[in-house]
Amino acid sequence: MNSIIGIVLTLICVFGGYMMAGGKLEIILHALPFEMMMIGGAAIGAFVCGNDMHGVKSTLGDIVAVFKGPKWKRQDYADLLCLMHELIRLTEESPVDLEAHIEDPENSSLFQKYPRILASSDFVELICDTLRSMLMNFDNVYQVEELLDKQLETMKEERMHGSHALQSMADALPALGIVAAVLGVIKTMASIDKPPEVLGQMIGGALVGTFLGVFLAYALVGPLATRVAQIREQEAFFYGLMREVLVSRLHKNDANLCIEVARRSAPHGSRPSFTEVEDAIKALKQAA
Repeated sequence: MNSIIGIVLTLICVFGGYMMAGGKLEIILHALPFEMMMIGGAAIGAFVCGNDMHGVKSTLGDIVAVFKGPKWKRQDYADLLCLMHELIRLTEESPVDLEAHIEDPENSSLFQKYPRILASSDFVELICDTLRSMLMNFDNVYQVEELLDKQLETMKEERMHGSHALQSMADALPALGIVAAVLGVIKTMASIDKPPEVLGQMIGGALVGTFLGVFLAYALVGPLATRVAQIREQEAFFYGLMREVLVSRLHKNDANLCIEVARRSAPHGSRPSFTEVEDAIKALKQAA
């Protein structure tokens, strides 16, 4: 919602201020389709040229995420803590039962309690792989911790690809605007015999290209890239929550302490309270 409000506010202030100052919107509207075709088409073409199909689809998904917000909500943080508590408890009480859950999470009654988490196959796979490594009794617990950190870093880097791609597009847009403006000047020079009022409109239309390139770069695409990076950074906290639980368990802490360590590492706006987590865990024990 904030992104939509920001875009609308920008458009109103820029074009409203231009019209209040006596500017004629007709000149911009007349040149807009042609300039947008040149600038937008070149930017999209360069974007497609510089990214594989997976990167293109990922970036489109990132743009959708800007308007939907982060994937993981406050309730998901509480659900993850409950899921990790049950998994850690099994590592203490019944490793054999734990193996059944992590070998087939899709059919696990434990994972099925949390469908939003289960739907994230990459994340579930990471949890299961790490727990499997823990059950293998590595001689050095830091081996498992290092392996987990590397996987999380790789996941974060992959998810930041859309932000980098959009920022590259934003960096290129002012130059593409100049290209469109130069083409407009070339067109104007070819019509130098026209009356001054006609030449004035043609020059104004050419300058629309420069305006569009700068405007799109700094008022639209650049902020989108920044917001995508913010969302992916915030989602990384969710994956880090799982890391805190498992690393704490690697150091032989009991389940309740592992969960509390992770809870405190959650971002403030999404952090469930101690009472909320405690009540949810008690409800799980009663249900069991």
